[in-house]
Amino acid sequence: MSTTNTAKTTKPGTPPVAKLRIGKLKADIWERSTDKGTFHSVTFERSYKDVNGKWQTTDSFDTADLLALAKLADQAHTRILEIRNSEDE
Repeated sequence: MSTTNTAKTTKPGTPPVAKLRIGKLKADIWERSTDKGTFHSVTFERSYKDVNGKWQTTDSFDTADLLALAKLADQAHTRILEIRNSEDE
């Protein structure tokens, strides 16, 4: 049995619908539309300086990051609800 992906692909270069930050942690909220509705997903990343002093990002988090990451996830959840509510109006 084959499945068909009915999601409309996001255009390359389409920016996130919202960006949130706490310190060195960042959350981007993405939106995708399908024939079943609009869905949101979130990506998280942490900025850090490498051994050469250049800024890099990672999707790995240290123990000290976890509380801020949880707060950032909560903020992302709240923002998605706000976006959905504004779409319903």
